[in-house]
Amino acid sequence: MDRRSRRRRPRRHHHRGRGLLALLAALLLPLAALTALTGPAAAPAHAAGAVTATFTAENNGSWWRGIYVIRNGTTAALSGWTLEFDLPAGVTISSHYNGEATVTGSHVTVRNAHYNGTVAAGGSTEPYSYWFVASGPITPPTRCTVNGGKCDGSPDVPPGAPGTPHATAVTTRTVTLDWTPATAGDHPVTGFDVLSNGAVVATATSTSATVTGLAPATSYSLTVRAKDARGNLGPESPPLAVTTVDPASDPEPPTAPGGLRSTGVTSSSVSLAWNPAGDNKGVVAYDVYKDGALARTVPGTTTSVTVSGLGPANPYTFTVRARDAADNASPPSNALTVTTADLATGRHLKVGYFAQWGIYGRQYFVKNLDTSGAAASLDVVNYAFENIDPVNLTCLAGVTKGVSTDPQDPDQGTGAGDADADYARPFSAAQSVDGVADDGWGKLRGNLNQLKKLKAKHPNLKVVVSLGGWTYSKYFSDVAATEASRQKFVRSCIDVWIKGNLPVYNGAGGEGVAAGIFDGIDLDWEWAGSPDGHPGNHYSTQDKANNAALVAEFRKQLDELGGEHRLLTAFTPADPVKIGQGWDLAKTGRALDYFMVQGYDFHGAGSDNSWEPNRAGHQANLYTDAQDPYGFHFSVDESVKPYLAAGIDPRKITIGIPFYGRGWQGVADGGAAGEWQSATGAAPGQFAEEAGVRGYSNLLAMVPGMTVHHDEQSGATYGYTGPGGQWWSFDDPWSIARKTDYLKAKGLLGVFIWEMSGDTTNGTLMNALRTGLG
Repeated sequence: MDRRSRRRRPRRHHHRGRGLLALLAALLLPLAALTALTGPAAAPAHAAGAVTATFTAENNGSWWRGIYVIRNGTTAALSGWTLEFDLPAGVTISSHYNGEATVTGSHVTVRNAHYNGTVAAGGSTEPYSYWFVASGPITPPTRCTVNGGKCDGSPDVPPGAPGTPHATAVTTRTVTLDWTPATAGDHPVTGFDVLSNGAVVATATSTSATVTGLAPATSYSLTVRAKDARGNLGPESPPLAVTTVDPASDPEPPTAPGGLRSTGVTSSSVSLAWNPAGDNKGVVAYDVYKDGALARTVPGTTTSVTVSGLGPANPYTFTVRARDAADNASPPSNALTVTTADLATGRHLKVGYFAQWGIYGRQYFVKNLDTSGAAASLDVVNYAFENIDPVNLTCLAGVTKGVSTDPQDPDQGTGAGDADADYARPFSAAQSVDGVADDGWGKLRGNLNQLKKLKAKHPNLKVVVSLGGWTYSKYFSDVAATEASRQKFVRSCIDVWIKGNLPVYNGAGGEGVAAGIFDGIDLDWEWAGSPDGHPGNHYSTQDKANNAALVAEFRKQLDELGGEHRLLTAFTPADPVKIGQGWDLAKTGRALDYFMVQGYDFHGAGSDNSWEPNRAGHQANLYTDAQDPYGFHFSVDESVKPYLAAGIDPRKITIGIPFYGRGWQGVADGGAAGEWQSATGAAPGQFAEEAGVRGYSNLLAMVPGMTVHHDEQSGATYGYTGPGGQWWSFDDPWSIARKTDYLKAKGLLGVFIWEMSGDTTNGTLMNALRTGLG
C-alpha cells in the first residue's frame, strides 16, 4: 500500500516552573533612596463605579520609576486589564515589571501579568502593580487609558459635529456626500455615520460617503455624525436637503467607455485605465466588472482604478460601464483579460516546514532557521501542525496532549495539541532568535513568539499555519461536510491563528496576543475521500466536492478581512487516485495561491513495518525508474503531470523536497547496489520510535560504511552499506540540482521542504536549493 505522507510523531513535553521574576527584580531597587512624586495628571485615588489607573513617580537621580496602580471601583471582579499611555518627549523606558509591555514609538501598551490580572471588586493590583524604569524628565505620561476608559474614571468627551454635508453627485438612487471633519474629543475620530430621519443609511472612515438604495425623485434630509475609537458618538451636523433624480428627465444612456487597458499587475491586484464615455448630461460614475460581477465603482471624473483582493497567477476578465445621473448604464467597454503575477514575481518560491515538536528530540528551534541561513533564503515558513477539535469541530488550540505511541491507533491524534510548544514554553536566551530569554509570564512565549522575532529580523518572510497532517486529519471530512460546518470551522481558524485570539494556557494567550504572526493558512488534509489516510480517519464520497467548498470558504473569509492578501495553500497528493478521490483541481486552483505537490514518500518501510518492509525503493525519484517493479511508477514528474493536465498554471505548483531519508535493513545484494532488492524491514531510525527515517545530516553521520550512489536515469540518490546491510533513499545536492533544473524547465513556481531540521547546521541542502533556483 502506498501511503506517501509525512508521519507526525509523539512529542516529549517539558514544563518549567515560573518564578515571580518581577518581584525579585523589585527587591533589588534601593527603595529607601526614592522620593515619591505624584504627577500633575495623576488620577484620583479611587473613582466609584470605574476601573482607574493612578500614576506616581519616584526619583532615583540618574533614573526614575513610574508606577501605575490599577483600582477596580466596580462591583464585579476584574479578570484582566490593559493599560495604554503615551510617553512625554525625552522620556525613554529601559525595563518593565509586573506586566507585559509593548512600546511603539512613544506609545506604550501593557497587559497584565498572569498573577495580577484578577482584581477583586473594590481592590487594586498592589503590591504587584505595573511599574517601569525610565530616564529623562520626570513627567507623567499622557492619554492614559485602562481597558479603553480614561485612567481617571471620568466620562469620555465625544467628538464634535462635522460641517454641513455637501452633495457631490446625485442620481436616481444614490447621493454622494462630503463634509468637513469633526474635532476629536478624548479619542481619535475613526469614522462617520450618515443619517436620514435618525436612521443610519451609510458609514465611512473618511469625510465622504455614498448613500445607496434611495427612491427616485424623492427628497431626503441627511446629516452626519462622527464616532471615535471608543465608540462615542458626536452630535449630528446641520442637515442637507437633497432630491434624487427623476429617471424620466433623462432617457439617454452614455456611450461605452473605450480603450480598456491594464496599466499595472501584481500578484493580488490589477490596475486599469480607459477612455472617457460621453453623455448628454454628464457621466457620474464608472462601474468596473470582474468576471461579470461588479467589483468597483469610481466617480465619473475618474478613468482609472486598481482592483485588489485578487489571487496570484489567476486570469480575470474586466469590463467597464459608464452611468449617468438618471442611472442609465452604457454598453460595456471592450473585455480585457489579465493574469495576475505569481507570488515569486519571476523568481522561484522556497517554502520550508518547521515542525512544532522539533524543539524536543531534534533540539531544532526557530532560532536555527536564522543561524543556518535558511530564513534568509526562504520565502515562507509553514508551522506544522495544528489540530481539529473533535467535539466542537473548530480549530483546536490551548491544549497540551501528546499523541499515542501506536501509529495504528485510530485515536492517535484525537484531541492532541501542544500549547506549551506553541506559546506557553519560555525559551532561554540561547534558544531565542534575538538572544533575549522569555520572561516566563509573558502572554506570548514559545515557538510563536520566536516566529514573531524571526519575522522582525526578516521582514520579507511570510509564516503560515499548517492544519492537519498525517495524524491530525481525522476530522477534516466532518468540518467540510456542510455549509454551516465549513463556515464555523473557517471562522474559528481565522479567529485563533490569524486574529491571534489564543486560549489562555498557563498564563499565556489572550485576545489578539498572536495577531500578525501568521500570514495565511495551509491545508494538509491527508487524504480527502480516501481510505488510505491514518487509521480511523473519517472520509466520504462527498469529500471531493466538500473539500473544494472548504477551500472556497477559506478564501472568502480570508479576503473579507481586507488589508494585505492572506496566503491560502494546500499540501496535495502525488497519487492520481487520491487526486481523483479528493481534489477538484479546476475548482480549487483559483482559490489556492499555490499547490504543494508531494514529492517524497513514494516508497518506505514505515516505523511499524506496515508499509513496504520487504523491498527497498526510491522515496523521491525525479523520473520513473525503469527497474521499478511496482504496478504504478511514482516520481516527481508523474506527480506534476495531473496538475498540468487539469490546467493548473505552472506558477501555482511547488514540488516537495525531503530533508530526510527513508531506509531498510537486511537488503540483499543485486540490481544496482541493492536498488529494489528484498529487505527484512525498516532500518534503525534517528529516534527509537521512528524506525526507517533519518534527517539528512543524521543519516550522513550515523550510518557508517554507506556508499552514496546517483541514479542518472531516475534522478535519485541512495546509499548502501553492502549485502545484507542498510539501504537509504534521500536527496542530496546532486539530486536537488536535477530537480531545480526540472522545475525551471517546466516553469514551475518553486519548492517546499519537509522539514527544516533535517539539514546540516551550515545548510548544505538549503544552499543547494538556493544555488539551483538562482
